Formats: sequence, C-alpha cells, structure tokens
Amino acid sequence: MSAMSPTLSMYEASVPVFARYLNQLSAMLDLAQKHARKQGLDANTLLQARLSPTMYPFIKQVEIAAGFALRACAPLAGLDKPADPTHIDGFDSLQKRIQQVLAFLESITPERMAGSEDREFTSQAGLEPVSLRGPVFLTQYALPNFFFHVTTAYAILRHMGVGIGKSDYDGFHTYA
Repeated sequence: MSAMSPTLSMYEASVPVFARYLNQLSAMLDLAQKHARKQGLDANTLLQARLSPTMYPFIKQVEIAAGFALRACAPLAGLDKPADPTHIDGFDSLQKRIQQVLAFLESITPERMAGSEDREFTSQAGLEPVSLRGPVFLTQYALPNFFFHVTTAYAILRHMGVGIGKSDYDGFHTYA
C-alpha cells in the first residue's frame, strides 16, 4: 500500500473521478437496456422515466452528468468545452456521448490542470451565474452536481425495477 500524497492535485480530484463514474454509468446503461429487452419494455419507458414530474427524465440525467464532467474539466485544463451533441434520443446515443466525454478526459494531462487551483471559474448554476476559485468550483459545485445527476439516474433505474445495486454505482461494494 502506498502512502497518501499530502496534497491532492486538481487533476487527481477530477479526471479520474469523473472517468470512473462515467464508466459505471455506462455499465448501468447496458444493464438498463438488457432489462428493457428482457421485460419487453419499450426503451423509451426507461429513458423518459423520472422520480418526480418536476425532475428531468433518466435520459436527461445521464446527458447532464456527462456534460458536467466537461463543464468541470475543460475549463480547469484551460480548454474549450467540446460542443454538446445536437440530438440524444436513446441508449446508443447516450453511450456514444459518454464515450466522447471519456475520450476528452483521457486527452487531459495533469500538467494541463496545473495552476487551476489559483484561477477563478465562471459557470451557470441554473439561472444563477457563479464565479468560484478552482478548488471550490470543483469540490463544491462541479463534483456535487455531477454526482447528483449520476445518483438520480441510478435511482430512476432502481425505481423502474432494473436490477442494479451499490456495486454497480461505485464498482467497489460487493454483497452476497
């Protein structure tokens, strides 16, 4: 077991975290698609499912989660955020979106993010503009929003009867 670094870089706190949970989300999409086929459900039944009438449906939760990884990592790396896809309409396009985001994350090096802890970043929190220093932008804004949408997508799938559990969410837990 290696000793823990006394400081965690902005890169270490972002890119590997987003990548891990986007991969977990991708695997949950596969399980959801298999569930729909096995149950004879129209894919749209899962894609449009929501926990509350005023919340976004599953398809939008996944899309926003993927988008938050870009909204965080692109500016931290001093890069332009890649354009959002024009049309996401199903499991295949969600998977494609996740793979595009993962490819972008893989292109970011730790050196690209060096110094981001000292810079100010602006974003839009719903209707509210926010301007935050790097560590606050990442840990109090971007990561919580990303996990909100990943968790909501997970909860929708559970609510719809998809056989997923905590191990599917985080890839660490195992239960008998």
